[in-house]
Amino acid sequence: MNRIVLAFRAFFALLFGGALPADMLTELGLIVKPAPVPAPPPKPEIKPEDGALQLLGILQRDARVLDYFMEDIAAASDDQLAAVARDVHANTREVLIRYFAPAPVIDAVEGSPVNQADSNPTLVKYVGNVPASGKPKGGVLRHRGWKATSVTLPKLNSRQDLAVLAPAEIEVE
Repeated sequence: MNRIVLAFRAFFALLFGGALPADMLTELGLIVKPAPVPAPPPKPEIKPEDGALQLLGILQRDARVLDYFMEDIAAASDDQLAAVARDVHANTREVLIRYFAPAPVIDAVEGSPVNQADSNPTLVKYVGNVPASGKPKGGVLRHRGWKATSVTLPKLNSRQDLAVLAPAEIEVE
């Protein structure tokens, strides 16, 4: 009975429409349904703390910042601390320059008078005797401020456990 119904449907579809509908072509085996395309795997969710953990891991790897700050320095002499601090300072500076390219917000000598020409309120924080109404035209530069001119952190690897800031090292003898 099914073949008879199919034959009548095909006859009238061709007579009145000039073509067979797609479901009938599939039922007759004249076209093959494409296999369903699998959904792409979900993108790894990047959380705000991932960038902070990545930066802390870079600072530990390249400048040993955690080793420096987590060490108990009570018994160390000033000469020992100065030697270590110079090394950590130099390496941390290299990391900051490489990944953030910091530049002063106002490129002037601290202690010199400056006028704030930029209208962006986030660039300058007024301190001292600030009038209650309106913002001052200028003042004495106490801190040049810093801004990142670029951020070039490596892409996050979804397989990497960012909570591991530095793996433990075991020497095999």
